[in-house]
Amino acid sequence: MKADVSAWPSSNPVFKPVVDGESEGKIRVVFAEDDDDFREAVSCELADYGFDVIPFADGKFLLDAFAQGIDADIILLDWSMPSVSGIDLLPKLRHMGVVLPVVFLTGRTLPAYEKEAFDRGALDFVDKSRGVPILAQRLRLIADSHKKSADPEFEGNFHCGRLLLKPGISRAYWDDADVNLTLTEFKIVHLLASSIGTYVTYRAVYDCMHYVGFIAGSGENGYRTNVRSCIKRIRNKFRAIDPDFGEIDNYQSFGYRWGKT
Repeated sequence: MKADVSAWPSSNPVFKPVVDGESEGKIRVVFAEDDDDFREAVSCELADYGFDVIPFADGKFLLDAFAQGIDADIILLDWSMPSVSGIDLLPKLRHMGVVLPVVFLTGRTLPAYEKEAFDRGALDFVDKSRGVPILAQRLRLIADSHKKSADPEFEGNFHCGRLLLKPGISRAYWDDADVNLTLTEFKIVHLLASSIGTYVTYRAVYDCMHYVGFIAGSGENGYRTNVRSCIKRIRNKFRAIDPDFGEIDNYQSFGYRWGKT
């Protein structure tokens, strides 16, 4: 679905376009979009906002690039593409060991599409009509958050009873069996297990799922529904391996903790 690029705002009060001499430390974005005009317009404007964009006309080309070792900070995807749709790219990237944050830039704005994107492990879902300034702001927040999670203390393998976490590849194992968590689900389990015995608030879990300050859902506490759904999926994946799994405990209206009562 095409967006009206000409109607997008050309300036942003928060993130201003870069000038000569400000190119260091650019955020590298891999961008898959089959609309040639839209892809070019977004790539050029993101470049003005200080991003290094590598565009692809199709999901298959993006997969080939990662197979050949392309390096990036964020993956930006359209939903509908000819050979491989954006939503189907997520598990394929995961299977290849690509654990970069994924953002959808799409004209499919119905809540059902947004929910499916988050269920598959996307970190954000941006309506094409919002414009590049908003997109740039959200990409920067994600990049900053991802860099923090890549700090040295997050790098080494982490043991917690029968749980083994490997942050370097975002894999969780229960009794040596891969739980097959998405990147978002892995981050939640890592957060809870790292705070064993202590309840983590719904808001903190939600920030972990996306980034600090992200807002979605209806109502002031609408995000809690998203957190509950994600925790339910995580529990079900562990229970598929161990039917007696019960390590994630809920404190009603407050949050969750790792460790049985």
